Amino acid sequence: MVKNFRRRFNLHMLGLIETKKEVLTKFDVVQLWGNDVVGWEFVGSEGASGGLLLMWDETVFNMRNCHKGARWLCVDGVLVKNNFRCAFCLVYGEHIREEKLIVWEELSFISGLCQLPFCFMGDFNEITQVEERKGATSMLVSAVEFKDWIQDMELVDLVLSDCRFTWFRGQSCSRIDRVLVSLEWLEEFPETRLRGGPRGLSDHCPLVMDVTRMGGGPKPFRSLDSWFTHDGFLRMVKEEWRSIGERQFLDKLKAMTTPLRRWHRENFGDMDRRIDRFEEEIRKVDEMVSNGVHDGTAESRRKALVSSCKKWYIRKEIHWKQMSRSRHAKEMDRNTRYFHNIASARRRNNRIDALRIHGRLVRNQPRIKVAIREFYKDLYHQETSPNIGFRDGLVRQISEEEATGLELLPTAEEIK
Repeated sequence: MVKNFRRRFNLHMLGLIETKKEVLTKFDVVQLWGNDVVGWEFVGSEGASGGLLLMWDETVFNMRNCHKGARWLCVDGVLVKNNFRCAFCLVYGEHIREEKLIVWEELSFISGLCQLPFCFMGDFNEITQVEERKGATSMLVSAVEFKDWIQDMELVDLVLSDCRFTWFRGQSCSRIDRVLVSLEWLEEFPETRLRGGPRGLSDHCPLVMDVTRMGGGPKPFRSLDSWFTHDGFLRMVKEEWRSIGERQFLDKLKAMTTPLRRWHRENFGDMDRRIDRFEEEIRKVDEMVSNGVHDGTAESRRKALVSSCKKWYIRKEIHWKQMSRSRHAKEMDRNTRYFHNIASARRRNNRIDALRIHGRLVRNQPRIKVAIREFYKDLYHQETSPNIGFRDGLVRQISEEEATGLELLPTAEEIK
């Protein structure tokens, strides 16, 4: 069952909960994984209760450290492809509120100990919204505390794109299985997506996290609001627009993308580094003054540096507010990381991972694109109709008075 599931989804890391095995051997793991190029760690069960197993492809992830608790298993290491140091933690939540609090406190401790981008995954045995439990009308105290813990840890609860619940037993349904990632994780993998796998004979749906970038087709032309804060931007646009020559409007816009990209890289590339340089220069001036080295130009130089640094702060804020398109942009604190996270979340949520076509759920991206294109092609196709002119008697000629009335300027009342 596990081998078939892994083959179907091409997994590089796999976590199993409730293994009900006190001891696991290399032979057991290879049998589950399908080959011997596998790293693994486990937490043994207590009799036939519990048990955790985390397996990974050793060509993809190099483990550095391992930490274990009774209800969680954490490994930290490096993702080989992009040399990204991070930590994965497999969790099997407790059922009693007091014991849940202990587990969350342990997870907080291990996160602080590792100081790495984190991915918590597993069965947390808790919901975060009323809608995540069928028939529920209110949230228990433990659910509110769990939601507060997620916010305090600055974790993002990944949206499950294709199903409402992950646990089923008789008439009961809940979404208690989830993946929580840190903001640093999303900054590295902004395209992270979560979906459910086939439940089979289990009470739980497996969760499949995908961090690969999917092609979304050509992007529309967009300008950045921050560009207009630069004095030379409009002059550059006029010069480039004239140099393109006579073309169709859309073709000229397409041709503008190359000089705009080059200009953006030269003038707005790596805003953080530019800000850091200005702050370093300001710090040097302050150190000179504090050491008694002061001349008439020090104060004016500091003012110029502060002014330039402030300008780049404003540009950075404008940039991420536009990228996020957050409704709360005016009310929120000036936290660039927040807007970065919202922008990433919009990209993840706007993608179509699956589409029901003629009653069948399809996940193949090329087929989804073809179906969408054909739908709108059929919806907006031009119907054949006879060409009828004004002289065919279907439209009467208007009078002189009506013609004059059409040319009158609108009154203030009509405008209102």
